[in-house]
Amino acid sequence: MASLTLPYVPHYVAAPPSKENLEYADLAIIDISKADTEEGRTALAIEVREALLDHGFFYVVNHGYSQDQTDRIFDIADLPFSAVSDSEKQIYARTMKQSGSYRGYKLRQYWHIDAGIRDQLENYNIHRDVTRRGHPETLRPLLPEIEEFSKYNHFNVVHPLLRLIARSLELPEETLVNIHDYDAVGETIVGFMKYYPRTEEEETKTKNVWLKGHTDFGSITILWSQPVAGLQIMTPGGKWRWVRHIENALVVNAGDALDFLTGGYYKGTIHRVVKPPEDQENYPRLGVFYFAMPNDDVKLVPMAESPVLQRVGIHRRCVDSEAPMMEQWRKARTSAYGQSKLENGKEKGVEQEVLNGVLVKHYN
Repeated sequence: MASLTLPYVPHYVAAPPSKENLEYADLAIIDISKADTEEGRTALAIEVREALLDHGFFYVVNHGYSQDQTDRIFDIADLPFSAVSDSEKQIYARTMKQSGSYRGYKLRQYWHIDAGIRDQLENYNIHRDVTRRGHPETLRPLLPEIEEFSKYNHFNVVHPLLRLIARSLELPEETLVNIHDYDAVGETIVGFMKYYPRTEEEETKTKNVWLKGHTDFGSITILWSQPVAGLQIMTPGGKWRWVRHIENALVVNAGDALDFLTGGYYKGTIHRVVKPPEDQENYPRLGVFYFAMPNDDVKLVPMAESPVLQRVGIHRRCVDSEAPMMEQWRKARTSAYGQSKLENGKEKGVEQEVLNGVLVKHYN
């Protein structure tokens, strides 16, 4: 991707990988290039099923983007934060509680984390239709590249994974692809995020937690692996474990929509962001994401026609007649996160709220 014909972008230099002795989650590595053959897809469907049932998180490698292309995307991802003035950021900021949309900026200190401490995280999210709304001046020449990146995630990673998941449920391959239409009305987005180091007081009051344990509300989240540690997942044994950086790999996890659609067979995995280890604690943490969601008009009811779900049993989060549409669910989750008052749950260290009649948990 990077060539002399593309607009100049300053190179973003990330921190070196941590050398701390961290307890990492043992996540599966999926070689997506094997999906090119029928034999490969059959084998990968089993691997994806086991990865989703085991941790709900896994790596994807050999996805087709070179290291230079990935580096270029991270260079672009830093611009909304380092090359846009605070006054221009305000022009493109969104008040998510009112809009129910993640598009545009989420500025720092919008979310309440704990003990009166608010976040030190900036987001800039771009709808897959990059013309849907305006963008800061510095990003405008780069919109064709961002759109290309969005399409690459959707057609070269999301759709192949959805086909493998459908196979794992013994459903026709296009079952999930058909409800993740790139051109349909929905909120699938490219996300750029930058976490900034916090004060000692903020770390103490929040017990080093930057974002509480939560599930994503879409179907599949893609995180382009980067070296600053901070992401942790809750393992099946109830222990928090770090996610290891693998150069030019993707970190993929399941979200609420897949949980709804599979009747709890593939659950959204609880994850959080914490203070980086000591050898990285003074570095910012830049993230590049692709949040894939079903079309807005998809009703989030289990795919009861799946022979697998019929065999293992379907566990609904609500009765089918009251199940939310994807648009309702994403707007409810977006509006409430970091803004609503949470109640103490029955489990230790768990807070909860009810959205659209569905219980949502947050983990400390």
